[in-house]
Amino acid sequence: MPAKPLFLFGTLRHAPLLDAVAGAPLDGEAATLADHAVSRAVDGAGIAQRFPLCAAQPGAVAQGLLVRPDARAMARLDAYEQLWHYRPEPVTVQATDGPVEALVYRPEAGLFTPGEPWSLAEWVALEGRLRTEVAQALMPLFDRLPPAIIAERYPLLAGHVASRLRAADEPAPATLRHDAMPDDVALLAREEPYTRFFAVIEDRLRHRRFGGGSSETVLRAAFLMSDAVTVLPYDPVRDRVMVVEQFRAGPFARGDRNPWSLEAIAGRIDAGEEPEAAARREAREEAALDLGVLHSSGRYYPSPGAVTEYLYTYIGLAGLPDEAAGIHGLASEAEDIRSHVLPFERLMDLIRSGEVANGPLITSAYWLALNRERLRQP
Repeated sequence: MPAKPLFLFGTLRHAPLLDAVAGAPLDGEAATLADHAVSRAVDGAGIAQRFPLCAAQPGAVAQGLLVRPDARAMARLDAYEQLWHYRPEPVTVQATDGPVEALVYRPEAGLFTPGEPWSLAEWVALEGRLRTEVAQALMPLFDRLPPAIIAERYPLLAGHVASRLRAADEPAPATLRHDAMPDDVALLAREEPYTRFFAVIEDRLRHRRFGGGSSETVLRAAFLMSDAVTVLPYDPVRDRVMVVEQFRAGPFARGDRNPWSLEAIAGRIDAGEEPEAAARREAREEAALDLGVLHSSGRYYPSPGAVTEYLYTYIGLAGLPDEAAGIHGLASEAEDIRSHVLPFERLMDLIRSGEVANGPLITSAYWLALNRERLRQP
């Protein structure tokens, strides 16, 4: 028995995303749902999400697309929507030839409330490419992993895709180094033996050699991490900086006698988020600090031999009185972060003594040493 028609009102109206999720192109026709409106979903904490919901609103008319997926495509669509706790429910929509009994995806009761009107065109401009490529990477996972595990991994996967798109779009100057061409590296096979908060990938590849020709097939492993930001707050009036301190798993796993690390404020860039916005968000989360002007202090791979992480580092201007220090962090992420406000020269002493052993903080401190007098000018 064929699946019921499906009324799509939100992101799945974007044809590339629909094709990626359904597994094949689906033809559709315009349809409407009376006494309903498409709005941004607002969660229980009052935060407006970028995805929509279709909720009852007397007198309104929700515009949508009516598609008729086969059983396989419907199963894929159901699996995708269930990641966000959306389930199909019966509705009657108005199509070209009259009323049609169809299904529409709605969230579980009480999960979201309607917010401001949602725009498909705006969503496509901001996130269409990203979410389509995430779906292309996501859908094969349903063949081998339970939905709960896939939902857990979705932010990680989205962050990795966002990092890859950012890397592809940003300039890659080559005035001294080799100017790479698309066929300079031949990827023969890729495996992913571990995926959780981070991932490990193993590539079998050949690459161009400086002397000409191609290398033999080599195995290269990389620790897959999404892009991140660091920001060192600086008060040019008081000539003070803020550093944060927290327990770190890396030094602990290495056997460091003291796994508490002094660092700049840092965090992952969320999928769809700009690096500067991530820096400001992390400053609020880790130090309850609102930053002023941000100065870029570098963009780099901290360990390119085996780690994909790419850092955007900033100096953030802020007022730093004594009371700016404190204990902060997100309880939802089990963060326990203590911030310290100290004179700039004290930071340099800590670097010289080795008590600061964090690369991004050292890099930002050296940048600040070179630019400090300029920043202190009225």
